Amino acid sequence: MIRPRTLRVDYGKTANAVCVVGSALHLGLNRSAPPNSTFFSVKCSPNVQYSIVPPTQVTSHLSPMALDGKSVLLISMTSASQHENDSKLTVRYYGENQEVLSNAILHLTALEISLDVDADRDGVVEKDNPNKGSWKWGADGHGAVLLVNCDSERRYAKQLDTEVDYISKLSDLRDMSEMVLRTRGPAKLPHGYKLTMHICQGDAESIRVYRPRSQSFGSILCELKKKKKNVVNHVSYLNHQACFFISAGVSGGFTRVLSSQVLSGQVPYLGGVAETNFYVEGLRFPDKDFDGLITINLSLLEPICKGLPETPIFTDSVVFRVAPWIMTPNTLRPVEVFVCSTSDNYGFLKGMKSLVARSGYKLNICHEYMNRGDRWMQDELEFGYIEAPHHRFPVVLDSPRDGKLLDFPYKELLGPDFGYVTRVALRKDVSSLDSFGNLEVSPPVTVNGKEYPLGRIIIGVAFPTTTNGRNMTKVVQDFLWAQKVQQPIALFSDWLVVGHVDEFMTFVPAPDRKGFRLLLASPDAGYKLFRGLQKSGHGQAKLFEGRSDQEQITVDEILQDEAFQAENNYVQSCIDWNRDVLKRELGLEDGDIIDLPILFKLQEEEDDQKFRAVAFYPDMVNMIVLGQSLGIPKPFGPKVNGHCALEAEMCSLMEGLGLTCTFIDDFASYHRLLGEVHCGSNVRREGFDFKWWDLDL
Repeated sequence: MIRPRTLRVDYGKTANAVCVVGSALHLGLNRSAPPNSTFFSVKCSPNVQYSIVPPTQVTSHLSPMALDGKSVLLISMTSASQHENDSKLTVRYYGENQEVLSNAILHLTALEISLDVDADRDGVVEKDNPNKGSWKWGADGHGAVLLVNCDSERRYAKQLDTEVDYISKLSDLRDMSEMVLRTRGPAKLPHGYKLTMHICQGDAESIRVYRPRSQSFGSILCELKKKKKNVVNHVSYLNHQACFFISAGVSGGFTRVLSSQVLSGQVPYLGGVAETNFYVEGLRFPDKDFDGLITINLSLLEPICKGLPETPIFTDSVVFRVAPWIMTPNTLRPVEVFVCSTSDNYGFLKGMKSLVARSGYKLNICHEYMNRGDRWMQDELEFGYIEAPHHRFPVVLDSPRDGKLLDFPYKELLGPDFGYVTRVALRKDVSSLDSFGNLEVSPPVTVNGKEYPLGRIIIGVAFPTTTNGRNMTKVVQDFLWAQKVQQPIALFSDWLVVGHVDEFMTFVPAPDRKGFRLLLASPDAGYKLFRGLQKSGHGQAKLFEGRSDQEQITVDEILQDEAFQAENNYVQSCIDWNRDVLKRELGLEDGDIIDLPILFKLQEEEDDQKFRAVAFYPDMVNMIVLGQSLGIPKPFGPKVNGHCALEAEMCSLMEGLGLTCTFIDDFASYHRLLGEVHCGSNVRREGFDFKWWDLDL
């Protein structure tokens, strides 16, 4: 039961009070007694229940009982009233000789009031869930989920729905969470009483709350409920039924109850048995300054007297958690592939088209009018999604890199049920490490008994001991950490010229062990392969054979270059450092890792006079993963019996996992510009079957 509310009643007078079913009134008997009172008795209507504290030994409360200075009457009501003041309680006071001194009379009106949400997270707003006012993670947890309304229902007038303070289409309702006010009682509230909904200032920037303006429109929603239909899945029905309200402008269909400018608003009491639907709109994702939790309160206000403010006598509260942005790993099923078309990437595009067509997925090509020559589709954006029990849709995270592709995520991807989010940083704080080739996510893992069923985000930063290295900007890191459900891991990637983790690692699906393999670039594996070629008499085989845009070099020449080997020893030490971090943070063993034969070279950076690494030949780890098909940069390695030894090694390593390798020529159009297949492509994937709110955090 809700904490009792103190009630004042005076002897010789009749008082009126409203009692919410499930709550109690606390009446101090001595406080309302006339002077010289020694005994009291209680009489009440059948709908009224009471108890006396401290308990009395008298079997009938109609008989006079001794009045203790601490005697308290706790009053409650079993069901809602049909009429105002239809219940009554009388306290009779007696003197020392049990003579009647006076009566204190209380007329009572009972109301049922419940502000309800989908606290058990099954897609249905249940009535008065006892856990609706708090949040608990886990499969046995509770608490409602709220989506950020970050898509755009205005297909031809691009604007985030969060930037518009009205509901433009009924389809927008499915991006919101339903909240229901259920009431039962007399036809109207006693004079001066009000119902108000309110939020605190700290939550005001995070949500808006709407309700149908017309009771007729609200009745349409109720009709759907009675038929056990879901508003989310019957938008066309709603659009047909509610066209009258929308035709005059959506403001005629819905009214805004709460917003950043309105922290408290009166809501209607409909009388009898009634339900009022509300729609809660999330406006921002969890971040450093926002833990994602939001509380909405509903209060019953009681008038004191004219000219003075009302006071709350009952408050019901519900809690929402804003759904996090979730990344999707390579092991999830692809939906569509994105690449750019430029004036010089015809060969790359041809190879990608063939690969995607064979794999059976959709290919989206961003043409030059939009990309303006910026081919790095991976670096500009990252695909993810958000989910509530009633709805899920993809959301693109736009990087602060802001190259010439900067308009693509907003202008081309944002739309109905396709959301958009970004984090803006000062230009001076943005480096190459803020491109999203430097943002990856692992498949699900278990680490020392702790499960990460949505995987873990992986970013690249400067080495821990470096004082002036490049780092991913703080606003992006803060955003990623605040999502909670894919706890990030920081790797050392500043040793690379470009500085992206996808230059030395990726994940591919596997039929055994943990369901995937971690692929790591490995100069050691490269030297081992080349030494084997030399030993078998192929030392004169040439890398880059047939390419006029690259000087050819033999296996023998590579192995004889001690300075080059020293550079690769340094690179291997950097990768090994990351290998140890990944093994520890992802719970991996050496059997979960495959080393790919890739060599690097160092070059001096003009801006800070540091030596950083780039791939010596096309970096095969920088691949695209489409189910069982891999699109791998064609390495142009030494040929043995007419076949590229690097390709053969790659096929041998991958085909043992049931994966097929397609080698795509990206040498001129990507590799020479310090990127590869993965850098030039992006994949939107299906979300996890696992529900993020079932995480044990």
